[in-house]
Amino acid sequence: MRPSIPSSAFVAAIVGFGGTLAIIIAAANSLGATQAQTASWVTAICLAMAVETLWLSWRYKMPVITAWSTPGAALVAASSGFTMAEGVGAFIVVAVLLVATGLFKPLTRLISRIPGSVASAMLAGIVVTFVMGAFRAAPADPLFVLPLLVAFFVIRLFNPAMSVLFVLVGGGLFAFLSGRVGGLPSLELSTLTLTMPAFSLQALMGLALPLYLVTMASQNLSGLAVLRAAGYEPPAGPLIAVTGLVSLLTAPLNALTTNLAAISAAICTGPDVHPDPAKRWLTGPFYAFYYLLFAIFGASLVALFAVMPPSLIALVAGLGLIGALSNALTIALKDEEDRMAAVTAFVVTASGLSFLGVGSAFWGLVAGLAVLFLDRAKKR
Repeated sequence: MRPSIPSSAFVAAIVGFGGTLAIIIAAANSLGATQAQTASWVTAICLAMAVETLWLSWRYKMPVITAWSTPGAALVAASSGFTMAEGVGAFIVVAVLLVATGLFKPLTRLISRIPGSVASAMLAGIVVTFVMGAFRAAPADPLFVLPLLVAFFVIRLFNPAMSVLFVLVGGGLFAFLSGRVGGLPSLELSTLTLTMPAFSLQALMGLALPLYLVTMASQNLSGLAVLRAAGYEPPAGPLIAVTGLVSLLTAPLNALTTNLAAISAAICTGPDVHPDPAKRWLTGPFYAFYYLLFAIFGASLVALFAVMPPSLIALVAGLGLIGALSNALTIALKDEEDRMAAVTAFVVTASGLSFLGVGSAFWGLVAGLAVLFLDRAKKR
């Protein structure tokens, strides 16, 4: 076996986990999760990814890599007024919708008909607040934040995938050596916490529906595109259905839904992994093994993040979403005919407004589609 197989899986796992864990923790905090619930969230979602990746890669003999939705976690983190129980209820609804999408092709076609410009603009409106938060952290502690910002933009010139991870690790060491961290938590094994779901119309419209659309548009469709670009023919329906089914099982354990990976998958599907595409699926079991380790020590990792300076968490969360923001804005503004609708969706979503108990992501999507409908109706 080529050493590039386990090493590629390791890089993919580290980049996916370390670069975006801060956003998962921010999402849990926005729902009022306890530290035990947050640890359960991290543990359960890592277990889900390990099981999905191992099974799907072995079953279809292709590197099917799964992940949590970073933009989806940002959506949850940007939401307000929801409890952890309502969050679990929303995760269950999204999981059911994913299973239905995988099993019924008409639903997949319906989702694909939502203009990418409007969906991407909604996504950009969700993540832009976090990206701005990374820079807003600088005035409060410039001697700590500014060197890390400079390091990020320099490192990304040579290795974009590792730049956020460097900020996380380097910032953590900097914080510890400079006395910004009082003490490190003790090592402990993870435990799972069950939360009974609560369902409300507000959570359905303001959390579940936007989360489903973001998961499909920014993750699953992109993940399928990565596999196809590498020369594979992934069975879209079964892959999406399996991630939905596993997410349905882990949602009561406080876990966000999982989906097909895009960035992590790109690391595991290229010719650098193995010249023979038929051998690249072996990255799947190694990736699953690394996430199993993350699951075992999830509680310790959450406790470690809890003692880190808030400015570091804001910095890592924001920088981890710059790529998603750039890609979303590129797609949103690419088509000149849809540009006004996209800008409307972006502005309404980024405004953070809440109306009738429903958050801005839903209203941004509605506003963007309404403007798009009016524009196209005029041209007929």
